[in-house]
Amino acid sequence: MKSTSIKVEPSTGAPHLTVRLSSTARGARLARRLAGQQLAAWGLPYDSETSHAVALVTDELAANAVTHGRTPGRDFRLTLLLLHEHGVVRVEVTDTRPGCRPRVPAAEPAAPDAPSGRGLLLVAACAERWDCEVRDAYTKTVWAEVALPPASVSRHLSRAAAEGDRTMAGQSQRSTLGN
Repeated sequence: MKSTSIKVEPSTGAPHLTVRLSSTARGARLARRLAGQQLAAWGLPYDSETSHAVALVTDELAANAVTHGRTPGRDFRLTLLLLHEHGVVRVEVTDTRPGCRPRVPAAEPAAPDAPSGRGLLLVAACAERWDCEVRDAYTKTVWAEVALPPASVSRHLSRAAAEGDRTMAGQSQRSTLGN
């Protein structure tokens, strides 16, 4: 784990997506797809290196929440934050087992023939930094920050994110009115 962390809450005004998903394999797959779709809405192409890295990190963190952080009948929460001022996309996955914290992969490497245990190595390789926080007695949040592309692309993302937030707000309002 890399030690520097950025304290961020969605209320900072940064473009973000927060969604609750079922603690199942289907929920983990949906988390990955939503991450790619949200980055595209913010102007980052699906086939970009950053989009692939965010999708992989989201997939691994969501799979860990489903596998190790699951409490029957409880969901996990995915939050994506576009943090231009820090040059990162922050992926947060919150589950309902604060006592089951992830182990540092370098401290306890998986056995070569083990069927699992390498996911956090992938997260560490793709992310600038990652960590786990217990914010209350009922949940823990594992987060990772993936670097944004160079400044020229980031300026484009900033404009696209502002437009995407207005578009998503309009879609949300229409879907609420339709129900």
